Amino acid sequence: MSASGAPEPAAKPAPRAGEPGAIRARLPHLRLPLLACAGLAVVGVPIAALVRGPTGAAGVAAGIGLVIVSYLISSFSVAWADAVNPKLIMSVGLVTYATKMVFLGVVMAAVAKSGWPGLPDMGVAIIAAVVVWIAAHVSWAMRAPLPTGNRVSGH
Repeated sequence: MSASGAPEPAAKPAPRAGEPGAIRARLPHLRLPLLACAGLAVVGVPIAALVRGPTGAAGVAAGIGLVIVSYLISSFSVAWADAVNPKLIMSVGLVTYATKMVFLGVVMAAVAKSGWPGLPDMGVAIIAAVVVWIAAHVSWAMRAPLPTGNRVSGH
């Protein structure tokens, strides 16, 4: 019930696969973590530039960007799977995660082998961005309404 006593309108169900907005409807959780990471970049990159120079600033920007791209890839792949068939979520999520970890491992090993002086700054920024992303995501999840509906059990 609303403050006026009128019943609240029922939430519109997410569009089904193939319908316009099917994937977008499954990604409302991205706005707050993206804004939080943008805030981290706005603060962190200039501080790194002052303290560690342009290479430090580049390392911080690269670390934050890497975390953002990683979480976006995961979010979009799982949203796509859910829009196509919810039974695909686990397999798509696990394959996406494994592929990302292998790719990131290879890239990070190559960067470490190169001796790039911005690597320590990048590592600190990765840790900070993961913490900021997770905190923002948890904050969003704690305030988001729980999904409702009558799903038919498959067992």
